[in-house]
Amino acid sequence: MPVTAPSFPLIAPSLLSANFAALGNDIEMINHSRADWFHIDVMDGVFVPNISFGFPVLKHIQRIAAKPLDVHLMIVDPDRYLERFYQHGAAIITVHYEACTHLHRSVQAIRKLGARAGVALNPHSPVSLLEDIIQDLDLVMIMSVNPGFGGQSFIEATLGKLRHLGELMEQKNCKPLVEVDGGVTLENAGLLVKAGATVLVAGNTVFGTADPAGMIGKLKDLEETG
Repeated sequence: MPVTAPSFPLIAPSLLSANFAALGNDIEMINHSRADWFHIDVMDGVFVPNISFGFPVLKHIQRIAAKPLDVHLMIVDPDRYLERFYQHGAAIITVHYEACTHLHRSVQAIRKLGARAGVALNPHSPVSLLEDIIQDLDLVMIMSVNPGFGGQSFIEATLGKLRHLGELMEQKNCKPLVEVDGGVTLENAGLLVKAGATVLVAGNTVFGTADPAGMIGKLKDLEETG
């Protein structure tokens, strides 16, 4: 059978905003929606001031999820756990530039496992930090809020940062996926895509509505505006 090219933007609902008392139901909703990935935020209470999913929860998500797991590691020393996250179903593993002492080593380790390698930048970190590694990346994540908690307001400077990232990608002749995480809404999603985003993480925007699957569909069908 021919392989169907993905339809951009890719939508990755963040399970951090799901109903933990009925997590299985929310996972099945995503399975049957037009979402492309599951976004899994892993926080250790050290790199960011919050704690979220651990391996036991991820193991159960892996059993039910029928779409790729996009695992975002907001943890110190992520190298210690890369293999375990891969074993628990991570198809994409993103580490933070700010958390990795030897970033090339971390990226190489992720790709050696067989996962796609991503690097995230906090709002204060300039795109120029990726100049010497962007050609090795499958994905760049631009944080549009300060990491650690869902439901934060979108940082407007993200749009300019996306444009700078596009310039760097053109300069380096590479095309990693460009993911935006934090404060994504139906109102700003079109602007983000126009600025260069190809993957949108949506938490409260999806799970805070009466029709989450319908909202995912709207994000998939959005028109570039602005």
